[in-house]
Amino acid sequence: MNPTELAAFLKVRVRTVRDWPHPKVNFRDVTTLFGDPDALRAIIGAVAAEATRVRANRIAAVDARGFVLGGAVAYETHLPFTLVRKKGKLPYKTIAVDYALEYGSATIEIHADAAVPGDRVLIVDDLIATGGTLLAAAKLFRSVGAEVAGVAAVIDLPQLGGSAALRAANLNVHTLCAFSEDE
Repeated sequence: MNPTELAAFLKVRVRTVRDWPHPKVNFRDVTTLFGDPDALRAIIGAVAAEATRVRANRIAAVDARGFVLGGAVAYETHLPFTLVRKKGKLPYKTIAVDYALEYGSATIEIHADAAVPGDRVLIVDDLIATGGTLLAAAKLFRSVGAEVAGVAAVIDLPQLGGSAALRAANLNVHTLCAFSEDE
């Protein structure tokens, strides 16, 4: 399926929950895609192809929905898989970064040995809103000397500015579909 067909295929399968978790927020629920084997296979295939295209040699994914996708992409590409977790969830020595969210702030961590210089990491998440989480994850990998080969997400919410912020930070951005706030 070409990128335009894939985007249309996925968009009709994403559930939109209006006014959640706050008024005037349109929550794009990807769990409907996880429950559709054809959609999930299409997503994994497309993101695995992107990993190959950018010559990634490590897949990382962001807590929590990103884990579903990242683990499957790592399996499909036979690459090592790294977790980017919320603060306090990893058992070994970690490095952390604080970042702004749409509704506050948060901290994410990786194990100090999660990547090494020379690694080309593709960071996977379910969607890009303001880009804060993926920017923070990229900062973590860069801090250990790894190169961020790119970021990949199923959904882009371009009106929230995240994909533009990621590109401004010299990150390769790959998304499978986009939603405007009016959709």
